[in-house]
Amino acid sequence: MTEMVYGSVAAKPGEPLLPRWWRTVDRWSLGAVVGLFLVGMLLGLAASPPLAQRNGLEPFHYVTRQAVFGMVALVAMIVASMLSPTQIRRKAILGFGIAAVAVALLPMLGTDFGKGAVRWYSLGFASVQPSEFLKPGFVIFAAWLMAASTDIGGPPGKTLSFITAIVLALMLALQPDFGQACLILASWGLMYFIAGAPILLLVLVAAGVLAAGVFAYANSEHVARRIDGFLSPDLDRTQIGFAGNAIQEGGIFGVGVGEGTVKWSLPDAHTDFIIAVAAEEYGLLICLLIIVLFSMVVIRSFVRLVRERDPFVRLAGTGLAALFGMQALINLGVAVRLLPAKGMTLPFVSYGGSSLLAAGLSMGMLLALTRARPQDHLSEFIGRGR
Repeated sequence: MTEMVYGSVAAKPGEPLLPRWWRTVDRWSLGAVVGLFLVGMLLGLAASPPLAQRNGLEPFHYVTRQAVFGMVALVAMIVASMLSPTQIRRKAILGFGIAAVAVALLPMLGTDFGKGAVRWYSLGFASVQPSEFLKPGFVIFAAWLMAASTDIGGPPGKTLSFITAIVLALMLALQPDFGQACLILASWGLMYFIAGAPILLLVLVAAGVLAAGVFAYANSEHVARRIDGFLSPDLDRTQIGFAGNAIQEGGIFGVGVGEGTVKWSLPDAHTDFIIAVAAEEYGLLICLLIIVLFSMVVIRSFVRLVRERDPFVRLAGTGLAALFGMQALINLGVAVRLLPAKGMTLPFVSYGGSSLLAAGLSMGMLLALTRARPQDHLSEFIGRGR
């Protein structure tokens, strides 16, 4: 009877932290994330030496940095996954506030590194992209507001979360970074839908986003250049063209390790277009492996969250899982010319310190929220019978 009511994982009084964590964490998702990082290191060995050579650095300079960033990110993920939902909420909301201020100050203190979008802070020895940390922090903040709105006398959390999402999207659009702005709005929309939003409202929000995209195309040279390049039939000398040709050349088994040529043509081969290097040198099989690993994390998270009774945990976990999956989907979609170029990395696979650390924290919070906990499965049924 105990397992029927509380589930198969029961709390053990006095159990040490590490054994309890290992027993309750989703080990399949944890393994999939580690697998993605290892694949990223393998691809970094192939994709980054040309960039290091152009910059006069050691051949594996970027691989070494990626390994350091990755170890820090994995440690942060494990530490975060040991926290309780309450600790996750408190720490993430504090981090969200700091990231929001950092994004707001970008137009004055940030740099674009010659890429036409002011998204980074240059620290000399490294750079920081605050929007990477803003996304998971916003998901936790919005989930907290939406969950609080269900309490008697609670705040208008859904309205406040919507206003916050719009403000953040506008701040990101000013960089301009419409990819991250779309992720913010999409994750909010999914959480709002899970929280019981009317479909009409979501349709109106989607129409507003479309109208904003048309306005941005008409008034932003950066956006117009990206979309015109995506729609142009002449792609041979563009990044998307190089990536598409590389994917076609790779076939099923690839041209061979180290034999690819796209990494010498793409300036972002080690970041935004790393899947093109994977497809060319290792073929379709490694691309399918990457897709399976991402899908495993997202699907398993959703399955575990379906059984969750705490509205905050359910909403926050859904938002984080969707954010993880949507970012991967956008990156892959750009590489195969399903979407315009967004300047978005592939989590745990692409090179980048901010991307890796933010992905590690985000996945750590997701693992914490999807850990097996006692669930009162009969509470709703009993409540209806009263």
